[in-house]
Amino acid sequence: MNATSTELQRHALDYWQIIRNRLGLILLSFILVFAVAAIVTYIMPRKYRGRVEMVIERNVVDVHVQGHELDMASTIGDSFLKTQFEIITKRKTLDRVVEKLDLVKRWNLPSKQAAAGKLIGNIDAQSSIRSDFITIEYFDEDATLAADVANAIAESYSETRLEVDSKRSDNAVEQLTAQITAKEQQTRMALDKTIEIKKRLGVFEMPNFSTQRSAMEADVMTLDGNNLITGANDVWKLKKDVSDMVTQTEQLKTLDGDDLIRQAGELRVENDTIKKLGPTYQDLLLKQQTLGSGGLGAAHPTMKGIAAEIKKTREMLLEAAVDYRKNLSFRLSTVQKQLVETEALNDAQRKKAIDKQAENQELLAAKREWEILSSETAKLKDTKASKEIDKKMSKTPVTVYQAAEAEGRPFKPNVPLNLALGGLVGLMFGFGLAFFLEYLDTSVKSMEDVERLLGVPVLAVIPKNIGVLHRTTGMNVDAEAYRILRTNIEFNRKNPTANCISVVSGGAGEGKSTTMVNLATVCAQGGYTTLIIDADMRRPRMHTFFDIANNHGLSTYLTTDVPLAEVVARTQVENLYLLPSGIMPADPAGLLNSKKFTDLIADVKSRFDLVLMDSPPILGVSDASVLAAEADMSIIVAQHRKLPRQMLLRVKMAVENVNGTVLGVVLNNVDIRSDASYAYATNYYTYYSSETPSSSEKKARSRHATKSVASSAKSSTPAPSSNGGDAF
Repeated sequence: MNATSTELQRHALDYWQIIRNRLGLILLSFILVFAVAAIVTYIMPRKYRGRVEMVIERNVVDVHVQGHELDMASTIGDSFLKTQFEIITKRKTLDRVVEKLDLVKRWNLPSKQAAAGKLIGNIDAQSSIRSDFITIEYFDEDATLAADVANAIAESYSETRLEVDSKRSDNAVEQLTAQITAKEQQTRMALDKTIEIKKRLGVFEMPNFSTQRSAMEADVMTLDGNNLITGANDVWKLKKDVSDMVTQTEQLKTLDGDDLIRQAGELRVENDTIKKLGPTYQDLLLKQQTLGSGGLGAAHPTMKGIAAEIKKTREMLLEAAVDYRKNLSFRLSTVQKQLVETEALNDAQRKKAIDKQAENQELLAAKREWEILSSETAKLKDTKASKEIDKKMSKTPVTVYQAAEAEGRPFKPNVPLNLALGGLVGLMFGFGLAFFLEYLDTSVKSMEDVERLLGVPVLAVIPKNIGVLHRTTGMNVDAEAYRILRTNIEFNRKNPTANCISVVSGGAGEGKSTTMVNLATVCAQGGYTTLIIDADMRRPRMHTFFDIANNHGLSTYLTTDVPLAEVVARTQVENLYLLPSGIMPADPAGLLNSKKFTDLIADVKSRFDLVLMDSPPILGVSDASVLAAEADMSIIVAQHRKLPRQMLLRVKMAVENVNGTVLGVVLNNVDIRSDASYAYATNYYTYYSSETPSSSEKKARSRHATKSVASSAKSSTPAPSSNGGDAF
């Protein structure tokens, strides 16, 4: 969560930095767009508004029949109001307005079409989202005419709707009349067909056809249907009897004696003797068993009487069971014969019922068709009557709730809104242009960009609008940036004897010469004997900083035998010397690429603590590459937000291609007021501006600071010459 918050804060600061850097462009865009909006608003014609608020009625306008279904198409739908808007702006509506107000003559136009076109261009119709309220607005430079036109449009629309609805109602009534006539003819034909079928079938009394189910249909469904059901029940009963008799026959035919009597009782055969004597026989047997268990023997008179009754009853039951078995076969054949006859009768009745039902289907179909046609005809007649009543009643398709009145002040243009939108669009355009230009800008914007691109450190950040230090009086806080540069040079050079530095840049105007003069000044003030070699013999500038003549210099020394002491000049800065470029030779690169120039560099390195060489732009001419090869190390001066990243990379490659060493980069001309990311590098401004020390304090503080920085390097750097700092 903390990392995310930090990342968001960093992006916000980046965006704010872009806005601060491009603030002038944003303000200019805002002013231009706002001014354009103000001018356009000022020159726009002032128009008044005529406003009418009304409600549009939704009416049924079309009626038609599809098949046997009545379908009424109404204006109710999502597209209703859109259709009405179209009607309001159509020529049929607007031509009435043109004629009523005589707009062709009033506006001095050539035709109705031109007047209608002008009306369309100034009409605005709106609707409420959840209701049928419609607002018609018309705009004109004449307030009275705007109100009159708005009212006329509402009236013309109402008349147009009345005319259209009347024509549609007439068409609907005509269609209904034709449909009713056709239905009545179809109904008569269906009735005639029904009567003819009735006569053919011999039906003398027709039922009331208004009922849902006729008597004829009921007869077919009840009489014959009941007979068929009864016959089916009889067949089922007979089949059950046959099954029961077959079962009894199979069970009784092999039994004799007590087994036959017992089985007949269990089957409950249809025999009165068996049904009556069977229980008696069982009671006697039970009684005999009970008495025997009570101690009576077989010779006891009671036991003998019971035995006699049991015997007699058994004989009667056995005789009845034998007779029943003999009669069962006869009864079975009789029932089987009856079953065959009943099935045949039932089949005949079913066939007769089917034939009768088939004969009545035609009559039933004709009757249903007659009923449907009669119902449809009645509905059509009701609809026609309703349409005729609606037609006779006066209906208003539009109800005006607020008529247009002349307004006292123009409605268009809306000055506050236009200016607000102009300002908003101006700001949006300015911000968009600022971020777009920032996206297209590939120049160096931060120290991180330089170090990530070149892989070398940023030695110093030089603020914008810094002048030549030795020309200022008193304590100059701008010198601190160059003191930082001097300190970083000391700590970043790997070899303490490497005291010859070439100062290069990618293009002209990046502040290379000024940077080198100020660096030489602070080094000289710090106790270093410093020599500036103006090796830019094409466009020399070093002599102008010190007001020294350029008649003799580096070119003179390289082309003649003049001693070095005669071409090196002492500047007004203590410990600082200048070797001007001299008169521009025909081949500067040839002179610099000579052995004499190499010897010169070796000579001055032994005479001075620090040698700084000013060179032309390294991407423009070859002189700078020769100087970078002769120097111990090179410093690249890059102007903030000027040189593209790829060009800066080519500057480093140009130095390395001649085996030169890039010590670091000086980021020059940084606007610290708009680029807050460099504030930490320039905090000394506040520190040094907090008080104004005396001249003696300035000198003591400067000497103490510079000598402490240089102490680590002086042990390995050649000391100033013994003549009190003079190298010659």
